[in-house]
Amino acid sequence: MGTFHDLALVCQSLGQTGSRLQIAQMAGEFLARLDPGEAEIAARFMVGRATPQGAESKLDVSGRAIWKIAAEMTGGADRGEEIFAAAADFGEAIEMLLRLRSSEPEPTLSIREVSARFAEIAAIEGRHARKRKLESMRELLGRASALEGKYIAKILIREMRHGMSEGLMIEAIAAMGGRPAAEVRRMHMLEGDLGRVVRAIRSAGTSGAAKAIDASGRPPDAARAAAGPPRPLKPMLAAPAGDVAEAFAILGPAIALEQKLDGARVQIHCVAGGVRIFSRRLNEITPSLPELVETARRLNDRGAILDGEVIAIDAGGRPLAFQEVMRRFGRVRDVERLRAEQPLRLFVFDLLALDGELLIDRPYRERYATLAALAAEATLELPERTLPASLAEADAFYAAMIESGCEGVMAKALDSRYTPGVRGRGWLKIKHARTFDLVIVAADWGYGRRKGWLSNYHLAVREESSGNLLEVGKTFKGLTDEEFRAMTERLGALKIDERGGTVFVRPETVVEVAYSDVQRSPRYQSGMALRFARIVRIRDDKGPEEADTLAALRAEFDRQLVKPR
Repeated sequence: MGTFHDLALVCQSLGQTGSRLQIAQMAGEFLARLDPGEAEIAARFMVGRATPQGAESKLDVSGRAIWKIAAEMTGGADRGEEIFAAAADFGEAIEMLLRLRSSEPEPTLSIREVSARFAEIAAIEGRHARKRKLESMRELLGRASALEGKYIAKILIREMRHGMSEGLMIEAIAAMGGRPAAEVRRMHMLEGDLGRVVRAIRSAGTSGAAKAIDASGRPPDAARAAAGPPRPLKPMLAAPAGDVAEAFAILGPAIALEQKLDGARVQIHCVAGGVRIFSRRLNEITPSLPELVETARRLNDRGAILDGEVIAIDAGGRPLAFQEVMRRFGRVRDVERLRAEQPLRLFVFDLLALDGELLIDRPYRERYATLAALAAEATLELPERTLPASLAEADAFYAAMIESGCEGVMAKALDSRYTPGVRGRGWLKIKHARTFDLVIVAADWGYGRRKGWLSNYHLAVREESSGNLLEVGKTFKGLTDEEFRAMTERLGALKIDERGGTVFVRPETVVEVAYSDVQRSPRYQSGMALRFARIVRIRDDKGPEEADTLAALRAEFDRQLVKPR
């Protein structure tokens, strides 16, 4: 039986190892010692995922709640400032707090027990759900040793800080199963969850035959379709481009340009059992969007996976702001009333599967031709699109889209494959406003009119190779008073530390940030900073793993004709 204490010790060792190769090898060897079910859980835990992909929001246990429970258990509430000053991070602070207990519990928790408790907490709903969730968490921490408590906390706040990114875990899984990393990466693209990838490889290995995996490293389409309820694919992501000319330079002349809508991404699965709809974060939102279910039923039971965008519209059919769309997502009460008050409009722009066959390896031109025929048959709406014969035609289309109120255009290479979860160079986004999607990692308490609000937000980009979040600036601009109050409450629930008027938070909140330009800055570890940053909108549809990267900021800096010093 794999113990959680053994997992904690391995994570401790990973944090003391500087070599990526050694980290992957060490993690792979540990996974190989576990049975397939334990290895599935451990792979998630080591990258800071408490539950399978798409179920994280149901846990609803904040760093502040974990600290409060541990402080009540140990009587150490008055030592918080001292502990946080000495601790390297939130997990270590919890470990130090738990060591104040009169006696240390023996480490008896198994990996399966911790996972089962997380699932139990996530499943608690209804009356007094919050209280019951915290009682369950209190029981778990009460059984945990100080070291185990440290990593329970780290997993829950998704801040492991031991160098194990999803990319490095893919290499560890490859080492575990003796498979090429490219094959494992392909499986992860399709499965969307590292734990399921581990189980598939281990199960195939123990049976002596790769039942669920073909030579390309993916389950055959029929096997995947028969494997149970539909699982969403991670959405393909687009890299930013400065203008249409740059898109031509990167992708070549064989491209399509498509209007970029200010909406929310959805993935619609039409299967024998009905229609299921998933958000871009892979959470199921079917009950919230009955009109989309009705639209998808026009496909007349043809098995399909559609990628699309939903926008909110007013009584005249005109698009409304992104925030209006998000009012509908995740709502399960008064849905019919909300449907009448805030109607939605669906645009589909890609076809990932049809009649049980995955199409993601086919060129975009083929997928779109099939989608267009299907859309005509089922009266589905497609975004405006053109195949420009010249740069002048492309510029004219871009100008027309901006004039019509769109936020920009998408440029798509006609020969590009659909790469789930990957921000490749097959798709580029060209936006009228200069913005980046950044993660709030901390916030300062305001003063004057903003006293009592967390109102100066520390913004971070994602460093691709390590997965670390690196600050690139701060801003207190862009939000209304009501949004400041709501953000203060949101960040308060994500609090993991507070020092000198700055509250450090679990990095979950993504915001779209406009700026004047990018500059070099020795002040930040990233080496870059945004000038005159302001928040344009809160991206509840995006997770921190979808934040823009340091490489994107550097590319934008290089694009600037005049580089500020």
